[in-house]
Amino acid sequence: LWYLNTRHVIYYILGTIEVLLAFRFIFKFLGANPQNGFVSFLYSAAGIFSAPFSGIFDSFVSPGLSAKSVFEPGTIIASIVYAILAWGIVGIIKLKASKI
Repeated sequence: LWYLNTRHVIYYILGTIEVLLAFRFIFKFLGANPQNGFVSFLYSAAGIFSAPFSGIFDSFVSPGLSAKSVFEPGTIIASIVYAILAWGIVGIIKLKASKI
């Protein structure tokens, strides 16, 4: 029972992080206004999780007429790494639970 509860908590946290990173990626790619309160909050909340991966690849900036589109590969890498990390933690917990 504790294994299932722990697994659900880990996947819930992963889901929250993945949604934040996905919104960050989509909003940056579509050139959302960073002066907007929600967008600013989203960038700062998701920035905590994408910061360790921001320097791996350069971001591609496309200046538009009204909005600046930014393609951030670091956000995609962060999403993949966090998913693999959560999967690994759940696997370790499953091994521990099977030995009990």
